[in-house]
Amino acid sequence: MADRTIDQLCEKLLERREKASRGGGEKSIAKQHEKGKLTARERIDRILDPGSFVEIDEFVEHRCSNFDMAKTVFPGDGVVTGYGTVEGRVVYIYSQDFTVIGGSLGEAHAKKICKVQDLAIQNGCPCVGINDSGGARIQEAVDALSGYGNIFFRNVKASGVVPQLSVIAGPCAGGAVYSPALTDFIYMVEKVGIMHITGPQVIKAVTGEEVTSEQIGGAKAHNQTSGVAHFFAVSEDECYGQVRKTLSYLPSNNLEEPPFKDTGDDPARSDIELREIVPTNPNKGYDVRNVIGRVVDNGEFLEVQPMHAQNIVTGFARVGGFVIGIIANQAKFMAGCLDIDASCKAARHIRICDSFNIPIVTFEDVPGYLPGLNQEMGGIIKHGAKLLYAYSEATAPKITIVLRKAYGGSYLGMCSKDLGADVVLAWPQAEIAVMGAEGAANIIFRKEIEASSNKEETRAEKIEEYRDAFANPYVAAARGYVDRVILPEETRLALYQALVMNASKNETRPRRKHGVMPG
Repeated sequence: MADRTIDQLCEKLLERREKASRGGGEKSIAKQHEKGKLTARERIDRILDPGSFVEIDEFVEHRCSNFDMAKTVFPGDGVVTGYGTVEGRVVYIYSQDFTVIGGSLGEAHAKKICKVQDLAIQNGCPCVGINDSGGARIQEAVDALSGYGNIFFRNVKASGVVPQLSVIAGPCAGGAVYSPALTDFIYMVEKVGIMHITGPQVIKAVTGEEVTSEQIGGAKAHNQTSGVAHFFAVSEDECYGQVRKTLSYLPSNNLEEPPFKDTGDDPARSDIELREIVPTNPNKGYDVRNVIGRVVDNGEFLEVQPMHAQNIVTGFARVGGFVIGIIANQAKFMAGCLDIDASCKAARHIRICDSFNIPIVTFEDVPGYLPGLNQEMGGIIKHGAKLLYAYSEATAPKITIVLRKAYGGSYLGMCSKDLGADVVLAWPQAEIAVMGAEGAANIIFRKEIEASSNKEETRAEKIEEYRDAFANPYVAAARGYVDRVILPEETRLALYQALVMNASKNETRPRRKHGVMPG
């Protein structure tokens, strides 16, 4: 028999590539599209720069022979893996293919994902996972479970080393949910992504509750109520735009600085309108995002978890081209009080920023911790302590801007000097005190008020007396707890100057294995 020519061998390779690119076949791809879902490769193309994807392990196949699995073999084994670029920077990526055995995870499938994770860690690059899977491949039994365990282990190994982003673009149930939960950010597509430990049928059998998958695991449920997810999208295209946007603020790994970008916005730009946004009356609300939008470059702010714990705002922006992570009390909701959800949301964002050397900027206007039996029994003490822990542990530059109220323990909890703030700025209407002027006056001047013939008039006078004496930024400034009292319109320039001053910050801590997070 004559030797095959190189052209024949190359033709055979091209045939194999073509077969691998079809996943589960045209009929399965058509079903995926009928459900309003993109294919695994289409999703990768939406995230990466055009033409940059390099696939690896495209010919991997499972070796399971149980339950006639030997007759169900597809190249790639239900997950597309490889690497490419986002805005020119290398990103490793995997995308589960629901057209191949329901995207179920077996031994070979898991090994492909683990290889991508290992390469991401080894080369210091972000790792993006797109989840669309029926879960563990039952036919492969403990090998499938081992696969999940290996993925979880690498998620933890990569944590704080390289950014990890998870997209939920289909079902993600049972043990499979824990890999996304171990990553930095979770993105969910409305009516497409589903994420839960146990499904409606199991819940009904065990508890008698009748629920739908959307109720317990939909994008809105996890973005709004549970706080499991960080980004909500109404379409896959919007979702992948969110992924690219997030990556634009993150360094490739923990040894790099966040990507500087010349935004064309003058760092010295002044905005007199800031004087009108925050009322001097401490009892009036406002939207802190209006302050953020006027301070950051070109008003561009990527908010993280905007639907969850709305009494605190978290996200990313730039000032003078420098990336910053933002934590801000939202007076528009619950007067900006700190509660369990807000504390956990902010603490996690602080830790992500600190892991990737992103300066932490805090816009403070906080009246206190939310009172109530539900909060106390829900563990506000341990959850509130997470915020203190995160701020205190962080060694990235920390800049706090006191916009208005800063009362009691919550003043400390929002990164005071005592928790390691490098720079504390305060607006003229800032009230830094143990409690609000009204409450303090009622306690301190109780006897004078009770003895007065006109109690209300005396109370009002004493409130003003206390406010003039203590509820202002100047007492704190006199003791060095506030570095500068600034005009509202000076905020952008003062923040930029603080970022420049702390750009080379290098703080060391006592050597330890790791601290113990409260709760």
